Amino acid sequence: MQDVEKILSQLPPEARRELMDYAEFLLHKYGKKRGKRPNGFTFSWEDKLKDVTITSVELQHKASEWRANVSD
Repeated sequence: MQDVEKILSQLPPEARRELMDYAEFLLHKYGKKRGKRPNGFTFSWEDKLKDVTITSVELQHKASEWRANVSD
């Protein structure tokens, strides 16, 4: 790790920013694969709709209304 820190300290500020951007990209790219399930499905959406108060039946009725409006 000291080698990395030594190299970083010798880089100009703009190059350090580029290196950090690239490191964050790699972390995002390879970090996702580690937590994936075999079929690729994740629960990243979990708890995103916890504040929604519409029921599934109400949503079905709304969808029917929207479809009716599109075909008019």
